[in-house]
Amino acid sequence: MAKAKKSKLKIALIIVAIWLVVTFTVGMIVTSSMMADNFSRGDYSDQRFTVDYYYEHYQAEYPRTEVEFQSGDNTLKGFIYGADNDKGLLVFAHGIGSGHEEYMKELLWFVDNDWRVFTYDATGSGHSEGGGTRGLPQSALDLDAALTFAESDERLNSLPVFLMGHSWGGYATAAVLNFDHKIAGAASISGYNEPIEMILEWTEDMMGGFRYAMLPFVWIYNKALFGKNSGLTAVDGINRLNKPTVPVLIIHGTEDGTIGYDKSSIISEREHITNPNTQYITLDGGGHSNIFYTKEALEYINEFNKDYRVIYDQYNGDIPEDVLEEIYSGSDRELINTPNEELLSQIESFFMSCPSGN
Repeated sequence: MAKAKKSKLKIALIIVAIWLVVTFTVGMIVTSSMMADNFSRGDYSDQRFTVDYYYEHYQAEYPRTEVEFQSGDNTLKGFIYGADNDKGLLVFAHGIGSGHEEYMKELLWFVDNDWRVFTYDATGSGHSEGGGTRGLPQSALDLDAALTFAESDERLNSLPVFLMGHSWGGYATAAVLNFDHKIAGAASISGYNEPIEMILEWTEDMMGGFRYAMLPFVWIYNKALFGKNSGLTAVDGINRLNKPTVPVLIIHGTEDGTIGYDKSSIISEREHITNPNTQYITLDGGGHSNIFYTKEALEYINEFNKDYRVIYDQYNGDIPEDVLEEIYSGSDRELINTPNEELLSQIESFFMSCPSGN
């Protein structure tokens, strides 16, 4: 009888062990596939099929210097604009899904206002190497690599350094403060605080409550990929525990549908931010990216999108390439690519109020 009980227990333990191994394996396969899909390459759109101006439109008036630096195993392309400007060095980190040229109107506004701008295309983005963008912590690692390069380059290391970033780059701008760089001020726009929390928010509509069952696998995946940097948070960088704090400006729209104002955003963690040099701008009704457009541009874009939808439905979602090109070529790109000077002036005023900005 005792032997029979032991045999049954042994079989039960084997079944449980097999179930755990299968569950773990399936969970990791699903997680790896999900991460690969969400963090694929972010390449530039065909200029014929976008309303945004890329660098090609501005190159005659705004020459730039191309540089290269390493971030992990990948070579990243960096760009210096306004090389002779001396108000300060603005280092910019872009959002996920493309490269820095999606923000030309903002970057060139700073160039026109005498800032030297150093920006780059992050891992797996735009002109840079990488089969994919890897994950949410990667933006902070790329910015760390960019700052390390800037500190060693004579074209960049003679001016006080100010950081600005949006979304993926908004997280990076704050999280990179966990590293040792001399920063005069940082402006984080529409950024998330912590990668795992951000992933949970992203998967809320797709997976509902089941997303919490995926949490251990996501944590393991992130830990395996990023090691000690997998848990970098923006708040820790802003607070800079046991180090001098950096003046930080946090900007977020209340209607942000990508990084919820009251969800995984940095601004939602303000009660945990102890840095006395932190300022906040809440943009009532502002979304995730539309905050960069003027009121007039947004009104035009809304009408453009309505007209586009009519044509989209007319062709059942399969618009011929020549028709699509005609739609975009007929758009008012000059209006759409007018910078939101009100927002950018607020950021510049904050920079100038920093001790090294005077």
